[in-house]
Amino acid sequence: MKPLSANKLQEFLNRFDNFQNGEFRSLELISPIQIEAVFALQDSARGFDWLTIKLQFNSVNDAVLLDGSKLSLVDMEEGISLLYQDNNFHFSLGDYKTTSNMKNSNCYIFSPDIKYEEGSF
Repeated sequence: MKPLSANKLQEFLNRFDNFQNGEFRSLELISPIQIEAVFALQDSARGFDWLTIKLQFNSVNDAVLLDGSKLSLVDMEEGISLLYQDNNFHFSLGDYKTTSNMKNSNCYIFSPDIKYEEGSF
């Protein structure tokens, strides 16, 4: 897994078009402070080929998660929001511009450390 740095965050989101119209494949609670989420989406760096991205959140300090059986029902039209503020990455489903509004999402994770891994579709 590769660490995602705050200064590369916008480049990462642009490359994957903020995960818009992707597919939320899985959400796994590894431990009380470690969560993994897998998405299928298009990669602009590869001619918009489909691939999977696994996001691993470490040292999670706040989260609201969806039940795994509901992931296939998630509308990913708005994609995700991923912000860095106060030494934390703030992830949520949907298009949010502020970390305080992200808590209105039906799924969010706040963590100081995030890593990602690219996989086959």
